[in-house]
Formats: sequence, C-alpha cells, structure tokens
Amino acid sequence: MRQNALVGSVRSYLDGLVHPAATVDPIVFIRHRAFIATRLMPGLMAFSALPLYLALQGVPGPLEAITFGWLLLPIAIAFYLSRTGRYETAHLFSAAALTGIVALVAALSGGTSSFVIIWFALVPAEAVLSGSRRVVAASGAMVLGAVAVIGFAGLWNLLPDPRISPLGAGVAAFVSVASAVIYALGLALSAAIVSRTGEEVQSVGERRYRLLAEHMTDLITRHGRSGAVTFASPAAERVAGVPPFALHGQGLFDRVHIADRPAYLNALSLASARGTATSAEFRLRRERAETSEPTFVWVEMRCHPLSGPVSEDHQVVSVLRDVSERKSHEAAVDAARTEADRANEARGRFLANVSHELRTPLNAINGFSEMLMHEEAMRLDQARRKEYATLIRDSGEHLLNLVNSILDMSKIESGNFEITAEPFDLAQLMSQCIQMMQLKADEGGIKLLTDLADNVPEVIGDKRSYRQIVLNLLSNAIKFTKSGGSVQASLRREGAWISLSVADTGIGIAAADLPRLGSPFFQARATYDRQYEGTGLGLSVVKGLAELHGGCLEVASVVGQGTRVTLRMPMDCEAAARNVVERLPLAAKPAPAAPVSVKQEGRKIA
Repeated sequence: MRQNALVGSVRSYLDGLVHPAATVDPIVFIRHRAFIATRLMPGLMAFSALPLYLALQGVPGPLEAITFGWLLLPIAIAFYLSRTGRYETAHLFSAAALTGIVALVAALSGGTSSFVIIWFALVPAEAVLSGSRRVVAASGAMVLGAVAVIGFAGLWNLLPDPRISPLGAGVAAFVSVASAVIYALGLALSAAIVSRTGEEVQSVGERRYRLLAEHMTDLITRHGRSGAVTFASPAAERVAGVPPFALHGQGLFDRVHIADRPAYLNALSLASARGTATSAEFRLRRERAETSEPTFVWVEMRCHPLSGPVSEDHQVVSVLRDVSERKSHEAAVDAARTEADRANEARGRFLANVSHELRTPLNAINGFSEMLMHEEAMRLDQARRKEYATLIRDSGEHLLNLVNSILDMSKIESGNFEITAEPFDLAQLMSQCIQMMQLKADEGGIKLLTDLADNVPEVIGDKRSYRQIVLNLLSNAIKFTKSGGSVQASLRREGAWISLSVADTGIGIAAADLPRLGSPFFQARATYDRQYEGTGLGLSVVKGLAELHGGCLEVASVVGQGTRVTLRMPMDCEAAARNVVERLPLAAKPAPAAPVSVKQEGRKIA
C-alpha cells in the first residue's frame, strides 16, 4: 500500500508538471508526462549518486564532471517543456544536448572507438517519441554531423590522448552499454505506454461514437471524398426503412428524390471542399413494410467536415432528421394563410357586390317616395301613384331578401341556424315556387319546365329552407339563361333519398370556377362592373341548408351549354342525423331531363 501511495504521489507530481495546453488531448498529455519523467530520472539519480562518488573517488576529473553535467542538463529541458508546452522544441534541445555530451565524451575518450559511441544510436530513437518527422530528421543530422567531426578529427590526430587505464576503459564501456540499454528500455516503455494510451483513447472514442450513433433517433452517416456513404447508424431503419448497410456506397443517394439530388450533392461538396458546416432539405424515399409502394419523407441534412480543409480525405459527417411533421405544419400554415387571403378577397368582393345591390333599391325607394311626397306639385294620378308604390314595395322586398340571405349565411357558418323538421309535400312546394318564378321567366323569354315524379311521398325537413333552396336555384338559373333558353326543375326519389335538380341552357360555368362555387360571396366571373346582378350568396345558402339536412350539392356545367345543380337530400333529415339512413352512392346520377341538354363535366361541391 505504501508503494502504491508512493507511485501515486510521483504520478500526481508529474501530472502537475505538464503544461495546461497539453491536458486537452489524452495522447499529448501522456507524451508530455513521459518526456518529463525520462528527463527527471537521470538528473535525480545523478544528484543521488554525487555524494557517494565524492566520498569514494574524491574530486572528479574533467570527464566525470562533464558526465555529471550532462545528467543534470535534462532537468532544465524538462522544466522548459513544463513551462512552455513546446514539445517539438524540447525534443530538439534534448537531442542537441545528448548529441553534444556524447560527442564531447567520445572526443576525450578515444574518438570513434570510445565507449560512449553507442549513445549516438539513442538520439534518433529518442526523437521518434516526438511523433514529428522534422525532429527525427534534425536529430539524425546532428548525430551524423557529430560522428563526421569526430572521425575527421581522429584521422588528423586532433583528438587528445585518452587518460584512462585499460581497466577503467573496460568498466566505463560496461557502464556505458548497461546505461544505454536501460535508457533504451525506458524509451521503449514510454513508446509502449503512449501507443497503448492512444489505442485506448481511440477505442473509447469509437465506443462512445457508436453508442451515441446507435441511440440517436437521427440518422448519422459518414461520407468519403466522392460522397459515398462509409458508415450509417442504426437509425436508418427508422428514417429510411432499410438496414444501415443498404445506405453504404450510393445507397443513400439513390433514395433521394431525383428533383432534390442537386441540393443533396451541393451540401456534401461544400462541406468537403470548404471545410464548413452546410445544410439542405430534401425528400427521401422510405421503404414501408406494410405496403410495397415506398413513400417520400422530408429530411433535413446537416453536414460537418470530419477533418480540416487541408486534409487529403475530406470526409464529411451528416445528421439526417425527419422533418415531415414540420413540413406538414408549414403547409397547414400556408394553407391557412391562403384561406385567410381568400376570405379577405371574398369579403372585399362581398362589400362591392352588396353595396351595388343595396344602392339600386335604396335609390328607387328614396326617389319614388320623394315623388309621392310632392305628388301635388308633380300632379300624379292614381295609376302613377300605385305604380310608384309598387316599385317601392318591390325594392323593399328585394332589400329584405338580401338581408335575410346575409343573416341566413351568417347563421349557417356560425352553426346557429336551426331547422324545424316537419312532413310536407315537396312536389307541391316546388310547383308553388315554379309559379312564383313564372312571371320572371316570361319577362326574360325563358321556358320554365317541370319534371316532378309522382312517387315522391312527403319528406321530413324544414319547409322554409326547402322553399328558399328551390327559389334560389330557379332564380339563379333564370338569371344566367338568355332569352329563348329553358330552365327545368326535376324531382326524383332514389331509395331513402330524393334528387332535386334544376338545369338550364344558360352561359355555363368555367371549370376553374367550379371548385369555388358554394363559397360565400363568390360569383363566377364576378367583377365590380359585372353583367349579372347578385351577391353570390344564393348557392352558398343552398349548400349550407342542404348540409344541415344531411344532404350534398353537385354542380355540372359546360361553358356556353348550360348548368345542372343537383341536391341529394334524405327523405327524413332527423333519421339522417342519427346515421340510420342508407347513403346513396354519389355515382348514381339521373340523366338530364329533356329539353335541357347539358354535358356533365361537374363535381361535388363539398
């Protein structure tokens, strides 16, 4: 235990001597500590042996003094590294010191035949621990220069005669070889420790990297210089629906949507060439086990260079995250923004339409009422007064119908419109509505035809709503039909449903306008100076009232040929609300009734 405590104390002391800049990287830290330890040990041993040597040998000679001086020089180099952290420079100083002291001792003890010549081999061996080719080359150059100088000096008899006895030379040779072997063993142990530490650090880092990659929900990939995948994390199963090895090579590139491949390759190339982080969003094909058809998901890829920009391999690590949910939210926000813009546009159009619709009857009411107020001055007879009063009444009814339509639409949209279900004869109700619109049709030169089936029993629904539906459909059909055309109202029973349709031979509706029919305040081809009057509320009110009864609205039209509006309504709206009525397939559409000939190119207004 005391020995372990001593070793721990020595190691702690050595750790404290390492420069702070070298403590970040474990391998660099081990190298600095090994260098300081191998330089301090000879110095400490020299200090320990000096008193004993002086006691036994007395005052040392020049050679012994130089040897003890060399043993103390590494201590200064070790403290230089401890204070500066300059590892390569410290190695150069150490190589120069060792080369110098060996060359000096060799020159005083026989030149190239000296007992210390073996130490020249240890200089480049020691430099190998620096891990720098520059230090190794410089150390080798120092040794070669020193050997050359000693050799030429010996040839020219410039070296002094060695003052050592044969016995002393033998002992010195033994000590030199033994100490060289011990020193070489220390260097080998230092190299082994550094190598083992490096392997452990690399192994730990690899295990941490793989552990992190295996437990991340994001897909981690490593790309080579060409962009090929060299590693893929297990998250490939969740993100791409395939095992990791299926993404190796060009497997990931092949799954990128063909339209997004330029963005994918551009992000990788920029990260590899410039050594900077990049990102890209693209669609990735995901294999699905439950279906044979793959699907595309949106992923965000963030690329980071694995090595510096001057590296030869230029590898890139990328992290791919599934952002399909975020993309769907963005699409929903865009759709909501578009819907808000459409609503604003509809409100603007509504204000323009309503202002026009309100101004015309109000002008008539104000104008004719003012005439009646000055009937004596204008000398109006009874017939003229009756005519003006009739115009005022008609204008008031028009205003009332307009306000009622606006209020009804507002109640329908807010969910406050209440229907009162009661049994009534729908065929009779349609006949009454047709009679009410007959005069308007005659004034426009339009034939008003009927095709009411006899097998339609009483229906259960809101009678007022049905009357409003029929009147709005007939009014629209007459308004958009030119003189000489025809409008036909039809009624059929189809199982638990009834089919109520109004067809005309009017101007028709463009295909681009069909999806927007039934939207509040929308009128096909509407302009502020439009030819046809109206607020665009009629069909939206019809659609809303039909849906309140559990029905639906379909519109089929061809520009220049005519339009057919069909309502599919349950016989009993109360039963339909309880989901006990058999649903009629929308594909079962009755054929157009003569004489109206309309090519069906419509769709359901939902």
